[in-house]
Amino acid sequence: MASISDYRRGMAIMYNNEIYLITEFQHVTQSRGRAMIRTKLKNVKTGRVIDNTFRMTDKVEQVRLDEKEMQYLYNDNENFYFMNMETYDQIPIAEDLLGDQKRFLKEGMMAKLVFHGNIPITLELPTTVDLKVIQAEPAVRGDTAGNLTKQVTLETIAKVEVPPFIEEGEIIRIDTRTGVYVSRV
Repeated sequence: MASISDYRRGMAIMYNNEIYLITEFQHVTQSRGRAMIRTKLKNVKTGRVIDNTFRMTDKVEQVRLDEKEMQYLYNDNENFYFMNMETYDQIPIAEDLLGDQKRFLKEGMMAKLVFHGNIPITLELPTTVDLKVIQAEPAVRGDTAGNLTKQVTLETIAKVEVPPFIEEGEIIRIDTRTGVYVSRV
């Protein structure tokens, strides 16, 4: 058990029978000297962020999470398979665990998998990925007024909004956290 004075950013705790990461915390002292800690907790399975206040007398269970760098291999419409580069074990990850990040998974890509024991909890992709544009409508000449964008299809079948000068066959950089175009490569 951990007391709230042990809290730090990135710490994993068991709260309401779910695993949460502490993303923010702040010591607060109220009248009569009662100290509390306000926190923002991120559910590692759903990604939902909640606000919670803990009293100094509260105790929570600290959870140990392990990160492993793994290589994405392929998917079979049910699971996405990752390989541990040290042991060469292949681990299937359910599609719903990946959420929206699956749009940017490319074969051979390295990613961090977070485990609780032997159970995979979350996937952390690199901040940006470079992907090839496989389908793009041609830009309309002279249509430069305003902040125009067009939708293109990437090699992972993801669709993103890009500036009109991006053409088919180009490689572009995408921010995996937001799914937004960053630059040409």
